[in-house]
Amino acid sequence: MIIAVPKETAENEHRVALSPDVAAQLIKKELEVWIEKDAGLGANFLDSHYEEKGATVKTNRDELFEKADLILAVQTPAEAELKKMKKGATLVSFLWALQHKELVEFLKDAGISALGMDAIPRISRAQNMDALSSMSSIAGYKASLIAANNLDKYFPMMMTAAGTIPPSKALILGAGVAGLQAIATCRKLGAVVEAYDVRPVVKEQVESLGAKFVEVPLDDTDTETKGGYAKELSQSSQDKQKQVIHDHAKKADIIITTALIPGRPAPLLITKEMVADMKAGSVVVDLAAENGGNCELTKAGETVIENEVKIIGPVNLPSQLANHASVLYSKNMQALLNLLIKDGELNFDFEDEIILNTTITHQGEIISPMLKG
Repeated sequence: MIIAVPKETAENEHRVALSPDVAAQLIKKELEVWIEKDAGLGANFLDSHYEEKGATVKTNRDELFEKADLILAVQTPAEAELKKMKKGATLVSFLWALQHKELVEFLKDAGISALGMDAIPRISRAQNMDALSSMSSIAGYKASLIAANNLDKYFPMMMTAAGTIPPSKALILGAGVAGLQAIATCRKLGAVVEAYDVRPVVKEQVESLGAKFVEVPLDDTDTETKGGYAKELSQSSQDKQKQVIHDHAKKADIIITTALIPGRPAPLLITKEMVADMKAGSVVVDLAAENGGNCELTKAGETVIENEVKIIGPVNLPSQLANHASVLYSKNMQALLNLLIKDGELNFDFEDEIILNTTITHQGEIISPMLKG
């Protein structure tokens, strides 16, 4: 079986789907691994690193798509390239099937078996395959550094001969993987941290990292999906949430927002009225910028200054730490392939919960339960 890794072509994408070390592990299983020339360069993996591990470096990109049995990527390749894949070939990458129904139809009609790295179920057996968590952790870490770099204050309390400088105050909205990493990083940098999440169950995790959990008395009792994500709140609960966030935003030096709802636009947490009441020089880093933003004033890929408050809408933060992001993504990919490949062949066992939920299309059919409704 030929496994091929094309170079990523999406804007600002520097990751690669396989590290040299993981490529070596696949080759040990008597699988043939092709890497497009310079595919790993953005993550500081050279062609020679792959060749030393036994992989074949290819200069002809079309050949990868036309001959490979299995294509591994980070972002979904362009449709024009997917059309070159042979019928029955398999693609594994981030697909975001709920947001890209037309892509799903194309993959189905083309006879491509497609597995979404974003569709790995959040169950204990799949933790080592969970690429979303791997990338979210990097995003939370990087968001904290961006906030620190843009804030014109110290994060920690500083005692100097000229007097004592109080620590900065950080407010983290959303305590999933990205939010928890943002809390941990801001705490390590010395900030006083508060955090809010609609799921009361995360309070203990927030407090274990040294942050204060912001309590909001919600009317909703069921605020978490089966997969562990936050649910959309009722209007009355949203109104209560906004008031409490508004009160805490006034006192914050930085706000990092991380709230996402699968398959839906990001929930609005920071209104322009809240920004108007924030301190001059404050910073908002909106990790939901690519999904519409948690802040009303966010523009994806831009920094907006409103009322002397910086609202930063970063895109694809994991790619800014391309080396470690690629290492982690490769490990997630390897764990999935260990489950999917049996005796050198792809084995689509839909009795397995992981394979069932991760497979979007197979043999001209839509498989994913989340797409079937």
